[in-house]
Amino acid sequence: MRPSTSRWMYSLALLTLIAAAWSFRDSFDTGALQAVVKSAGAAGPALFIAFYAAATVLFLPGAAITLAGGALFGPVWGTLWNLCGATLGATLAFLIARHLAADWVAQRAGPRMRSLNEGVSAEGWRFIAFVRLVPLFPFNLLNYALGLTRIPLRAYVLASAIFMFPGALAYTWIGYAGREALVGGEDVIRNLLIALALFSTMSFIPLLVRRLRSPPMLSVEVLKKELDGGGQVLLVDVRPEPDFCGEWGHIPGALSIPLEALQVRLAELKHNQPIRLVCRTDRRSAQARELLTQAGFADVRVIQGGMTAWRDRGWAVEHETASVVSGAAEHCE
Repeated sequence: MRPSTSRWMYSLALLTLIAAAWSFRDSFDTGALQAVVKSAGAAGPALFIAFYAAATVLFLPGAAITLAGGALFGPVWGTLWNLCGATLGATLAFLIARHLAADWVAQRAGPRMRSLNEGVSAEGWRFIAFVRLVPLFPFNLLNYALGLTRIPLRAYVLASAIFMFPGALAYTWIGYAGREALVGGEDVIRNLLIALALFSTMSFIPLLVRRLRSPPMLSVEVLKKELDGGGQVLLVDVRPEPDFCGEWGHIPGALSIPLEALQVRLAELKHNQPIRLVCRTDRRSAQARELLTQAGFADVRVIQGGMTAWRDRGWAVEHETASVVSGAAEHCE
């Protein structure tokens, strides 16, 4: 049997299992899961981890299982077993996608997809940290999607385990606090307050992750050296067009793309080219960097202080005509 044929068969079998699991999704009973795990005795944690991993691969609700883990094992062991199950399941889904479809996607991906892949790979663990702590995509689907990128397996597993921990702890504690409330355990109010504090803390984590993902700003001195060196750096001015031609002028060689038009003009930029962003200060540049990073551009840096810092250094700016950059020419009237 040819490898391509076997991959199609494995893919069909996996899709069949996922469809079957999805059809029973609404009837999923965490109470039955808890009863089975309790009846397994000392083997209960291993059984729970195996079930959690299988559920992750088959798109069953992970949050409900995490709550069940907290009710079964308490806040400490429950967090550990939940994290083990989620990490194992995420790793299995990642490996399945990489084995079954990564080569096929790589062969058929267009330039945009390849560039996005390069950007994700370049960020490495920072990208994993972001998507684990900021749930932009469904957890189960994300595991498969990341398997189609070139992120190294070790970085994926370690970053997933580390940055899934806050969520695992918060949901586990909710499950534990809920069980204590139902059975009339002591310190119910305290447990619920701790759970609330954990979720409140999680709301601040995305801000930390964004800072981890954001490389430090570059000074105008560094920018001038890069431009004078004749390298491949592309300077993008994201101010409104009137500012580009007004009293502030522009830095020679800059390409004017207002922040509001950046999304629709991404095709003018090359993913493998270092991009430097400038505005009047650096606020609009920071927003532009976020947009470009999400679009898969890997080397994007904000110029600290922007045109204000550039002019403060006494360096000349042009007021007449913008340079031709990446095939685009813009003229100031």
